[in-house]
Amino acid sequence: MAGLAYYGGMLPIFLGLPNRTIGRCATRVQRELRRAWLPFVVAGLAMLAGVTQAQPAGQASPSFAELEAAGARVGDVRVLAMDVFDTNDPAEDYALFRLANRLHIQTRESVIRRAILFRSGDLVSVRAIEETERLLRGNRYLYDVAIRPVAVRGDLVDIEVVTRDTWSLSVGAGVGTSGGESNSNFEFSDNNLFGTGTTLGFKRSNDVDRSSSEIEYANERAFGTRASVAASHASNSDGRRSALAVVRPFYSLDARWTAGIQASSDDRIDPLYQAGEIASQYRVTQSQADVFGGWSDGLVNGWVQRHTLGLSTSRVRYAAEPGLVAPPQLPQDRRRAGPFWRYDLIEDRVERELNRNLVGRPEYFQLGLLVSLQLNWDAAAFGADRNALRIGTTISRGFVFPPGDTLVARAAWSGELQRDGASSQRLSAGAEYYRPQSPRRLFYASIAADALVRPEPTAQLLLGGDSGLRGYPLRYQSGSRRVLLSAEQRFYTDVYLWRLFRLGAAAFVDVGRAWGGVLPNNDNPGWLSDVGVGLRVVSDRSSFGTVVHIDLAVPLNRTADVSSVQFQVKTKRSF
Repeated sequence: MAGLAYYGGMLPIFLGLPNRTIGRCATRVQRELRRAWLPFVVAGLAMLAGVTQAQPAGQASPSFAELEAAGARVGDVRVLAMDVFDTNDPAEDYALFRLANRLHIQTRESVIRRAILFRSGDLVSVRAIEETERLLRGNRYLYDVAIRPVAVRGDLVDIEVVTRDTWSLSVGAGVGTSGGESNSNFEFSDNNLFGTGTTLGFKRSNDVDRSSSEIEYANERAFGTRASVAASHASNSDGRRSALAVVRPFYSLDARWTAGIQASSDDRIDPLYQAGEIASQYRVTQSQADVFGGWSDGLVNGWVQRHTLGLSTSRVRYAAEPGLVAPPQLPQDRRRAGPFWRYDLIEDRVERELNRNLVGRPEYFQLGLLVSLQLNWDAAAFGADRNALRIGTTISRGFVFPPGDTLVARAAWSGELQRDGASSQRLSAGAEYYRPQSPRRLFYASIAADALVRPEPTAQLLLGGDSGLRGYPLRYQSGSRRVLLSAEQRFYTDVYLWRLFRLGAAAFVDVGRAWGGVLPNNDNPGWLSDVGVGLRVVSDRSSFGTVVHIDLAVPLNRTADVSSVQFQVKTKRSF
């Protein structure tokens, strides 16, 4: 009350001051009053929720929304990194799980802390807390994340960040089949090496295109910073591929700058397909390097705008391969070099859902407007073989309809403008629709369409068993136009096999067609469709987070060269 008496006694003096001065003083009065009364407001919320200075276990805390409204600040931030299995849970208290915990190296506390977007002394922000959870859950080496207030001390609230690891070491071999073609792989990798969040691995794979031996290194928060480092090298049966990137990204919505450098090279043999068979092959050698920096004002009224400037150079060469049938025409070799500008617009609107593209795991749907535009100016002054403007743009947005249906729509366009007009254009559009029917059932539908305008001679849009038309062979149709529609009745069970695998199932129908271009499927050029059923096995406690698809599909518009039943086993990142 002494503070009130002080400001009350100053009132006659304020009345004689200019309006601007009175306004500044009034603002100070409000700030001081908030500071004086804040502890009482937070304490009142704490008492209503049953929280004392030393909060008893099991009692409810004020919500983060209530604490934010009261103007509370973050006190201590405690990080508790847990083992892969909770042996305090009788369902997980087995010798095998206890052994796994002993063999596993837990994620280091410092790794978790570098991902947290709030610090001691910050005002409590629900947005920052929710975004922190999303970012942490995006790490493959974490199975679960919980952020909660644990104690209120005056105007301070202590926050606990609890994480549970996944099993990050993979040693094994696998086989699969898709579109009538088999593939195999052997892998030795760790996605959380020594608990540092580092990925280090070796993989040997064989598929319809090539056999490959690849080594990979990646760390999204290298050297105790927010910098991301990634490097890989693959020695393939038809060439080799290398990549290196050191980037400090826009790691959060409120991040203010980015910078980085990246380079890659690739030497390979590319095929052209007709009716699912290789019609010709040619060698492609390409390299690219970029250096860039960007800035942003951060999150302002729910929106983020980002600008990135950089220099880019690339070179691509095409050649006939001795001993192989070459295409009738190869694209011209190109050298591109010059500056680029990228603009990103992000609307902060994300919804947390369950049982959509995974089973029994939280998922985050970006429903806000996303717009990205990039302009590359290839100029002879920078070493390009011709002056040209390359444009690429994407847009997406989500919509929610009663009683909880979700539609996510997207579109993209890219092309190159020269004196003789636009070329190498690609237009894409699509949408995904989710209709929950119960906590365990959902109807899903999708549509995707692509078109090429004045493409390179070897450009193809492919459609077959490996690209969504599950009842047909690999790359069965090709062309310059493509449309695919799919519908699924999804089932999410509560089966939790050995506390390791979650199970789901789907009944589906696919309809699609690819046409136009230089090598269409003349034997079966029309619309194709299939029906089928599938089992989904989600690797729940593994950092690889894969969903195994086991599908049986029956083609409805088949010719004699297509099997009456297609069997597929493949891994994907979603249902």
